[in-house]
Amino acid sequence: MLRTGVIGVGSMGQNHVRIYHENANLVGVADLDKEAVKKVAERYNTKYYTDYKKLLKNVDAVSIAVPTALHYKVAMNAIIAGKHVLIEKPICSNIGDGEKLIQRADEQGVVLAVGHVERYNPVVRFAKEALKKKQFGNIISISARRVSSYPSRIKDVGVILDMGIHDIDVIRYLANSEIKTVYALAGSTGNTKFDDHANILLSFNNKISGFVEVNWLTPMKVRTLSMTCSKNFVEADYMKQSVKVSSSKLVDYNVKDLFKTSFEFDEREVFLKKEEPLKNEITDFLNAVKKKKKPLVTGKDGLKALRIALAATKSYKLGRQITMRDFDG
Repeated sequence: MLRTGVIGVGSMGQNHVRIYHENANLVGVADLDKEAVKKVAERYNTKYYTDYKKLLKNVDAVSIAVPTALHYKVAMNAIIAGKHVLIEKPICSNIGDGEKLIQRADEQGVVLAVGHVERYNPVVRFAKEALKKKQFGNIISISARRVSSYPSRIKDVGVILDMGIHDIDVIRYLANSEIKTVYALAGSTGNTKFDDHANILLSFNNKISGFVEVNWLTPMKVRTLSMTCSKNFVEADYMKQSVKVSSSKLVDYNVKDLFKTSFEFDEREVFLKKEEPLKNEITDFLNAVKKKKKPLVTGKDGLKALRIALAATKSYKLGRQITMRDFDG
């Protein structure tokens, strides 16, 4: 079995550790915090290191779940060492570093996957397959809502790069097109020096439009996606892992009494088999390594999502629409 390890044992890193322990050959974990990494290692009966380079000597593949500012340095060292890498999103803090990681991974012949975990949610798989079969008709628009209260674990990026980038990636994946323009309204209410709320409007080359609402200000957690299509209106709930597919037609229309206008509704709700998206993501990563194929979310996918998220950040700061063909980061 592939020897696997995890660098960074914060909240997300610990979930990587758990899944590798349960489903793969976990040989070690690394973190600068000796007490934290020691506890994790003891819990999963594995070795721990405070120097991640020592861990790299003993693994074939590694997950990197360190703060975004450290993504480039840690991932580049892993790639140079010839290790396959699954890096948490965003791929890097800037476009140039992301491009260097992708180029070096290609040169080294190693897998570089990016942790856009919502791609691995069963509702996204269901929607993608249905769209391929034209079951919903043609997409007109896609809208996402990802809101919750402020997470204390996030200290180095704003809500667009931490949460909005998930929906940017999923919408781009479902639209099956590249983004033409980005316009964002966003800001900070003072909880953090970074943006804590944003509304992002996306236009695609194939004429589909996308909208992302994201914030750290809502006193409840919402993770939903909706699609307006030519045959159906589709609503997906990431947490429930359910999809509602709806349509209606007018059966009785009286121009003099619109209140009594009648519609015939057709609704069906699909509850999918519950799956842990992160487990699916790690399984896909390991399969890509073993079978020498591309993961579902490649380094290039991660870079495109980062570029769009950075364009959204620039858009709200400048107060204007950004055209992607002219955006250099």
